[in-house]
Amino acid sequence: MTHTTVEPDEAIRLRNKVVDELCADGTLSSPEIEAAMRKVPRHEFTPDTPLDKAYDTYTAVITKTDEHGVQLSSVSAPQIQAMMLEQARVRPGMRVLEIGSGGLNAAYLAELVGEDGEVVTVDIDPGVTERARRLLDEHGYARVRVVTADAAEPIPDLGEVDVVMVTAGAWDISPAWTAQLKDGGRLVVPLRMRGLTRSVAFVQVAGEHGAYLESESARICGFVPMQGSTAHREELLLVNGTPEIGLRFDDGLPADPHRLDNAVTTSRHELWTGVTIGLQELLDTLQMTMAISLPGFCTMAVDDDLDTGLVAPSNKRFALAAVENDTFAYLVTRRTEDNKHVEYGVHALGPSAEQLADKVADVLRDWQTNRRGGPGPVIRVHPAGTPDDRIRAARVIDKVHSRISLSWPSA
Repeated sequence: MTHTTVEPDEAIRLRNKVVDELCADGTLSSPEIEAAMRKVPRHEFTPDTPLDKAYDTYTAVITKTDEHGVQLSSVSAPQIQAMMLEQARVRPGMRVLEIGSGGLNAAYLAELVGEDGEVVTVDIDPGVTERARRLLDEHGYARVRVVTADAAEPIPDLGEVDVVMVTAGAWDISPAWTAQLKDGGRLVVPLRMRGLTRSVAFVQVAGEHGAYLESESARICGFVPMQGSTAHREELLLVNGTPEIGLRFDDGLPADPHRLDNAVTTSRHELWTGVTIGLQELLDTLQMTMAISLPGFCTMAVDDDLDTGLVAPSNKRFALAAVENDTFAYLVTRRTEDNKHVEYGVHALGPSAEQLADKVADVLRDWQTNRRGGPGPVIRVHPAGTPDDRIRAARVIDKVHSRISLSWPSA
């Protein structure tokens, strides 16, 4: 180690507390990852951050924002870092490419690959890579290679790697990532699909018509979006042309979005479904069921300052929604009498409000009967241009470089 400052006892105590919590909640199971997270001084990679904030188990530290307050760079929460490291299955001697730099995660990876392995960390922002280089050098990780580049393009002199680990939110899968991956290698990426982000661990599969990626695990997460040539922004549809109600579409707006302009002039149809969940129950498969089953799936947000009560989502910043022609619907919840569960309902506005509400309610009931508590969908990544008859899927999402398919596992 080249860093000589004596570490405060409080930092060690808080770091061990974080790791203890991650072991207790099941996020951490690998002794090697546990040892790395106990060893590397997280707070030193989040300078100017109070210790209690640096060591908040479930909260990221934002390190850079733009002039509008949009987050550009962060150090992920310990829980997210541990989760993705577990998904990556890094072993001693491996070669690892990290996309999205900051220094801390590269230090963890360096601990895991050991002296015989290699870690290359890449970021498009020279300010981020300069900071990562300095912090890694200060704390004894000079052997980590830091590169400033758009990681959607091939990294010069990289060669093949065992693991590609993406630590920025991605909308598409760059061909460069798979091209640099060894046969049977692993790609871990926070992938956005229809507005929902999952940290997906992919493995390469040799198919009859060529290689493709298949998910081994997928976990709910949130990430600062990727910059560069693969950056992608959701499209916003303002209902009735005003910013009060916004519908966000991840893969293009409806064919004729103006058909929704008069939806809010109709009476709001409200339907309670009888589908209830526990207050701490994960919504992973529920969200994915809606994204797969509803062609017009989107998310809805309401501007607090302009809210007139036309819609009443339980969460004004993020509500699961769907559009069908001239009508839109969204999910709401209410507490049950025992105060330990919530019941799902559907609100719909537009000429076909009752029909669309029934359709969304049927999707919820199908989830309750067939998907609740079960595994999530299998996610496969095929090259763009792959014919439909070569893709097994309940839903195919077309990106620029890839076709993402979502399929429920066979019973």
